[in-house]
This record gives sequence, structure tokens and C-alpha cells, in this order.
Amino acid sequence: MLSFIVQAAENFCIHQIRLPHRIEPLLSKKRTLIAYLDVEESNGNMHRAYIGCDETLLKCITEIFLGEEISDQETLRDMLLETTNMIVGNAKVLCQESSNNPFTISTPHFYADEYFELDTHEHHTFFIANGEMLIALKAL
Repeated sequence: MLSFIVQAAENFCIHQIRLPHRIEPLLSKKRTLIAYLDVEESNGNMHRAYIGCDETLLKCITEIFLGEEISDQETLRDMLLETTNMIVGNAKVLCQESSNNPFTISTPHFYADEYFELDTHEHHTFFIANGEMLIALKAL
């Protein structure tokens, strides 16, 4: 499932924000705003998908989508929730198109503004526009 989310995040970088990116299979060490949503596979397996963006990247995304150079914390949180929904929603479509154990997703929720220290079994970090985006998956 993480491979679909990573592909969707790449699509987000290429088609939505149109910025170059680099992906590493590591856990970001930066303080990030973190959102999550729950994913249920058609076989009943449950996962929690986390998307975390540092403030630098969220400000960049907010400027691209809203045209705001200066954003308050509430706007950055809202942009994170929307980014999470776009990425995992696209992953859902990619999975359905591949006929590979489709899944449903819940509404995204804001989790925290901190260093990501949860025990996850899969994770990647995207390096974009001097910022970072964390993608992690945890079985529930």
C-alpha cells in the first residue's frame, strides 16, 4: 500500500505543485505538522497513513495553492489536511486501477506539530523546495 501512496505523492509533486523532489526510504528528523487518515483494505486489514510536512514546505504549498506568502498556523494545518486528502485519495485511485486489493479511506485528522516518533513499519521522506514531507504507514 505504501508504494501507491509514494506514487501519489510523486504525482502531487509533479502535477500539483510542479516542484522537483527526491525520495529517501528514511524517517524525517525534522519537526513537522502531521496528519493521518485511516485506510481499510478490501480484505479487512486496517492501516493508518501519516503525512507530515515541515513548515517550509507547507508555506510553499500554501503559496502555490492560495497565493499567500504569509500563512498562520491554522491555514498551514488546513493545507496539510488537504494535501493528505489529495495524496491518499490519489493512492486509492491508483490502487483501484491496478486491481490490487482496493481500499477505502477516512477523513484526514490533524495529529500533531512535533518530531515524528511513532513506530511505523514503512516510511519515506520526500525532499522538496528546501522542505520535507514524511509519509509513513502503520498497521492497526
